[in-house]
Amino acid sequence: MRLALALIFLLLAPPAWAENVVLGLSQRSVSITTNFDGSEILIFGAVKRSGAIPEGPPLDVVITVAGPNQPLTVRRKARRFGIWVNTAEIEVDSAPAFYAIATSAPFREALSDTQDLRHRVSIPRAIRSVGAPMEVENAASFVQAVIRIRKANGLYQLRENSVEVAEQTLFKTSIAMPANLIEGDYQTRILLTRSGEVVSEFNTVIEVKKVGLERFLFNLSRQQPMIYGLLSLAIAIFAGWGASAVFRAFQRN
Repeated sequence: MRLALALIFLLLAPPAWAENVVLGLSQRSVSITTNFDGSEILIFGAVKRSGAIPEGPPLDVVITVAGPNQPLTVRRKARRFGIWVNTAEIEVDSAPAFYAIATSAPFREALSDTQDLRHRVSIPRAIRSVGAPMEVENAASFVQAVIRIRKANGLYQLRENSVEVAEQTLFKTSIAMPANLIEGDYQTRILLTRSGEVVSEFNTVIEVKKVGLERFLFNLSRQQPMIYGLLSLAIAIFAGWGASAVFRAFQRN
């Protein structure tokens, strides 16, 4: 009986080479104000081990930061009779508003295709598009267009060899977050890999929110749209009157 219990505890116990992440963030929240022009998050941490560093392939680190997922309607335009019109569209079920990947090695060296498929790490696999209408040709090009446009706007990033790993224990990188962020929880993942295989995963959240005047105006527009409209009209009238008064004053002088 004792032997059986000992074998069970041995099987359930973590292996001596188990590796886990102890993470740090330079900031756990990003505040969007009226003059917000982007932010940079420093992600750093250490690998906690229950034993010595395993022999064999070196440790790699893959870090992802994903903004809130949103459904999208993607349309294709074509020129017809001298004007541009929508000719086809597909519904993308879920696409992150922001998505950044940082790796300590070239992406395919740090993560195998099988592990990428399992953990949905690469940018195309972070976007979920279940199906497209049968009449739409080359439906994959719609998702590719989303990726291309968001990469150009700094919303999708792949930064290979940007994670510094020291002594297979300490790691750090920085993620540039552009000005055109939306509010929400930004899911952050740290994957430890060896030979492209994931050996450990850690998850945390970075909160992005509007504050100050930006928050007040946003809430007013959602909760009291009539007051927001009247306030906007009053500001426009006052601005127009002020500009006219200044122009008349210059004319008199």
